[in-house]
Amino acid sequence: MKISKRFLLTALVALIVTGSVCASGAGQSGSGSAAQQKLTIKVGDNWGATHPMAAALDTVFKPQIEQASGGAFTVDIYHSGTLGNEGDLWNGVRNGTIEVAILGTPMNQEYPTMMISDWPFLYRDLSHAKKVWTGSIAEELNKEFHEKFPTVYMLAWGPNSARTFTSNKPLLSVDDFRGQKFRMPSNPIHVGIAENLGASAQVLPLGELFSALETGVVDGQDNGMVTVISEAFYEVQKYLYETNHIIATLEIVISAPFYDRLTADQQKIIADAAKATAEKAWDDYIKSVNSDRQFLQANGVTVTPTTAEDQARIIQMIQPLTDSLFAEHAWAKPLTDQIKAIQ
Repeated sequence: MKISKRFLLTALVALIVTGSVCASGAGQSGSGSAAQQKLTIKVGDNWGATHPMAAALDTVFKPQIEQASGGAFTVDIYHSGTLGNEGDLWNGVRNGTIEVAILGTPMNQEYPTMMISDWPFLYRDLSHAKKVWTGSIAEELNKEFHEKFPTVYMLAWGPNSARTFTSNKPLLSVDDFRGQKFRMPSNPIHVGIAENLGASAQVLPLGELFSALETGVVDGQDNGMVTVISEAFYEVQKYLYETNHIIATLEIVISAPFYDRLTADQQKIIADAAKATAEKAWDDYIKSVNSDRQFLQANGVTVTPTTAEDQARIIQMIQPLTDSLFAEHAWAKPLTDQIKAIQ
């Protein structure tokens, strides 16, 4: 059978039009609503996988989001500073290269209200701290946070730990701080506490701390017992003084450009998972304190709880710091009073 030139030309035009439509459709699918796409949520933290906050990301945040979204989301979690130190993670979320990060307070110089996360001797106990940071105060601060940083949302406040001091030199009482050199986070409260206690402070990233302790660059550091274990500091520290001077938090933050392009249902899935993750981490952390103490003692660390007398002395010695914080920040007295009033 002979095929006419007209037929061939018509068929060729039809193929071209069909190809154009398909190409156009493919482009629309790639740039369409988030509901039509499979999306990856990249999550970074600076903690070992055994830290309650890191563990809750694995056991709650990832499976809850992936299951509730019906597979529309894939959650990839990177522990132990794989995506960078805390400053890197904060910058990554702000500029959109990381979707979610778990942070302490690297933004406190820009937004001093975040120093509330490190306020000394603020809570009656760990349960009080959990109630504060899973309740209405946290929700209020989340709104203020987004107003200050429009490219980021705060989703939830989990536990870092009740901070203790460790050292390679004897650290058995308040008097032992004098002359020692401690690594402290880049935070004026932490630095001020060390200096008010008669020690010197050296600011180092968490990722450099083990080496600094091992080589004697610093004598000690302040972190919760859970972090002393998860970061293996107990291998290079001999003494732990259980001051519990700060019950610190870790915040789950998400990049606003990513979050804003999701549907309301997808946003709720992530927000609900973040809150559930924080709740689980608080519960697990509170349960872990006694077993962490026993672990450290079994591994040769001398653990000394502070007496009521020593705690009173510490509070008195750091009074110049707290006085200056109240004087410098109008928000501090109302907010700390509000926190202390939570029952």
